Amino acid sequence: MVKKHRVVTAAEAVQFVGSGDSVYLSSAGSVPKVLVDALCARARSGGLADVKLRHIHTAETANYAAAEYAGIFASESFFVGGNVRREVQAGNADYIPVALHETQKLFRSGCLACDVAMVQVSRPDRHGFVSLGTSVDIGPAAIQCARTVIAVMNRYVPFSYGDGVIPLDAIDYIVEHDSPIETMAFPPPDEAERLIGRHCSELIDDGSCLQLGIGEIPNAVLSQLTDRRDLGVHTEMFADGLLPLVESGVINGARKKIDRGKIVASFLMGSQNVYNFVHRNPQVRMREVAYTNDPFIIARNPKMVAINSAIQIDLTGQVCADSIGTKMYSGVGGQLDFIYGASRSPGGKPVIAMPSITRKGISKIVPVLTPGAGVVTPRSLVHYVVTEYGVVNLYGKSLQQRAKALIGIAHPDFREELEKAAFERFGPRFLGR
Repeated sequence: MVKKHRVVTAAEAVQFVGSGDSVYLSSAGSVPKVLVDALCARARSGGLADVKLRHIHTAETANYAAAEYAGIFASESFFVGGNVRREVQAGNADYIPVALHETQKLFRSGCLACDVAMVQVSRPDRHGFVSLGTSVDIGPAAIQCARTVIAVMNRYVPFSYGDGVIPLDAIDYIVEHDSPIETMAFPPPDEAERLIGRHCSELIDDGSCLQLGIGEIPNAVLSQLTDRRDLGVHTEMFADGLLPLVESGVINGARKKIDRGKIVASFLMGSQNVYNFVHRNPQVRMREVAYTNDPFIIARNPKMVAINSAIQIDLTGQVCADSIGTKMYSGVGGQLDFIYGASRSPGGKPVIAMPSITRKGISKIVPVLTPGAGVVTPRSLVHYVVTEYGVVNLYGKSLQQRAKALIGIAHPDFREELEKAAFERFGPRFLGR
């Protein structure tokens, strides 16, 4: 049972944060909102300054990044979510570029301080262990390195197995607060996304191991896989689209070489159905990102299919997935981790899948990336590229061959413009290829 002297209110817990401290916040659907709110309330009363808040994606929670806390809180995220995007682009919050598999290393190596870890955990089991539930990611490293660990104990947090199972003795102060964890829903895929899903599904053979993420395109892919057999999952996150394939036996992990029979992930966002699915489910292993996103671990499963998206791709295959020009939009995330891991996997297929145009009708296949755009995946590691107009494999192809292939899956309205740009870049020989 919980030791009563360790149970405090949220207002009492945030008194253990001092000026100049670095505070870790657990992420995705498991942000400790009650602690964030209490920390903001304390900030408004004065006496607190220069507190660094470090996290991945804090979903809808972003009050700490408001202008009124300038000089009090400095948000330094490892991934730019939509909740802090405007603040990052305005310079009121910041981003630390890092591949997700190395985020915990920043704490464990001492590169970044972690004075206080604020996490959310399940109710304890009969052995005195709690679980980080749906958000393991960097949590174990933050808990190990922090001077003070504060946990919100919430009966709505599922007890998931894996690296997020920690003893109560690892927690200094507990705030008991029950509230449903945040869910996320996605609209059904549109026609372009359904076509992309169909093209991607054709790359997935029986026995493949999948990394898909969440969103309309991953759901469109998963909906096309009902006739496959013995699929596995090794991913950083998953959502509802996976569940029907698990229930039907399509996903069983039978041919995985490591974690056979297990669904491996690091954090989750989805409906309550997803959270119910992972609760005390021995089929699911929630691991820290140091494991799920390590390219050399990813590569140990054969036929690894990693499907990731892009903001832009140029005619040579350079992939921008983190910014629109100089404006940060998301982050490095796990794209390069999985693209490289899948490329090393026996029979693996790294895939970049995206609509050919933006919602504003701008081509996502471009002659050159917008000035200032970040190259998340270099051209040397790009293999399959998918749009609603088809699939091309750039691996082993020359620059001119790549340009030809990419123009072939660009939106028809932009192909002539792209051909002209390729001709200007490569000369008349390009037309003869």
